[in-house]
Amino acid sequence: MELTQTFALLLGEFRPIFTQPSFLLFCHLMTGWALSCRHRFITECIFTSDHVGDGHWSRYHRFFSHARWCSDKLCRVLARLLVRVFCRQGPILLAGDDTLCRKRGLTLYGAGMHHDPLISSRALKLVSWGHDWVVLCLLIPLPWWAPTKVFAPPVGFRLYKNRQGLTKGKKKRQGKNKVGKKKGAQANQKPSRKTNPNHRTRPELLVELLALFASWFPDRQILVTADSAYGGKSVLRKLPANMDLISHVHPDGALYAQAPPKQPHQKGPARKKGHRLPGMKAWAADNQRPWQELKFDQFGFHATVWVKVQQALYYTAGKDRLLTIVLVRDVLGKRPDQMFYCTLLEWEARTILSTYAYRWAIEVTFENVKQLLGFEDAANRLPKAVLRTAPMALVLYSLIVLWFEKDGYQWVRFPDRPWYKRKQEPSFADMFSTLRRLSWLEKLGILVGNHSPHKKLVEKLADLASRVG
Repeated sequence: MELTQTFALLLGEFRPIFTQPSFLLFCHLMTGWALSCRHRFITECIFTSDHVGDGHWSRYHRFFSHARWCSDKLCRVLARLLVRVFCRQGPILLAGDDTLCRKRGLTLYGAGMHHDPLISSRALKLVSWGHDWVVLCLLIPLPWWAPTKVFAPPVGFRLYKNRQGLTKGKKKRQGKNKVGKKKGAQANQKPSRKTNPNHRTRPELLVELLALFASWFPDRQILVTADSAYGGKSVLRKLPANMDLISHVHPDGALYAQAPPKQPHQKGPARKKGHRLPGMKAWAADNQRPWQELKFDQFGFHATVWVKVQQALYYTAGKDRLLTIVLVRDVLGKRPDQMFYCTLLEWEARTILSTYAYRWAIEVTFENVKQLLGFEDAANRLPKAVLRTAPMALVLYSLIVLWFEKDGYQWVRFPDRPWYKRKQEPSFADMFSTLRRLSWLEKLGILVGNHSPHKKLVEKLADLASRVG
């Protein structure tokens, strides 16, 4: 079984980063991953791609756990394909965030307890065991085949690992050799950065992905959108030269005016910041600085808001870098007041908020790769296998969006639903089912001719098979 020929041509772009045997395994696994109707286990991909008995099945497991290929090189080829098609000119828009994949088993490499937003509330924060992935996505705003939607195909990923303390063996030995309260207290201390010099936080992982992406496109201007978890100094102060950022200002964040120039008679070093500006509450209550009303009706943002704009220093995060600060208040009071910053000083409030709203597409991507592509299904234990297997769902998502732009759009067909006649723009589920339907049609069409009375039955079977799973 193979995917449709136009999709197979896209897979051919990745041939240089694999050996010939590994490239064939890559194509087989991508085929099985896309056509599988069950969990995306490696054995299920072998079965779905119709390669049972084609060599030992351990070859497919070793493709992830031992084969010599680089995930970053795979992402580089993928990113260049996407930028070439969707971002031929103008700034490249990116979004960064992390997502939790729930897992079972205590021997999984990189698994730990992470905050689970789906079962948590504002009053109660809960955690789940699993893998936490930091993902960088390319934002594709308003493609011509979906003029009211934004898509976020992934272009990079990193696995976040909790700060690990002492090993179990050391803990057992310390428990046996405890002498006095002092040693026992030291055993219970939270592990510090010194005991884990290789530990990297989520913002540090995102900075690594941003630096990698910027090195792939050194001559392009890049704009990143990220939520408050990635809006602090660990990201803002380490942005590449050709990259800008839109993110949140902490509600209690201190804003300062720009430092005045040093006077000739002034002794000592020049000032790094000016006087402190009013905080968010005082700024919102200042009647001398009126609100401006803006209406939004776009992907990710449907509301009427009041805004105030100023240029200031968010010194805690960006030191002496001047930023455009936007204070936002919902007219209906459904959202709390928020402050956003943008490193592009010439951008207006509407442009900043509209661009930041596109970031919601990354949340839709996370839902689709988990529900439709089995991002949480991978059952691996070894380090390389864990780091490579699950991200294949992210790679496949990007390839499907790219394939749909180049060829798949002309084959999309919405189901005949009289109760839902307004659907005119495809979702990712429609793109995915279109790919599967064409793949099944090309194989089942061999069984019947163009004038066969069974042609409609084959088309119906292909359509049903594309929606199973």
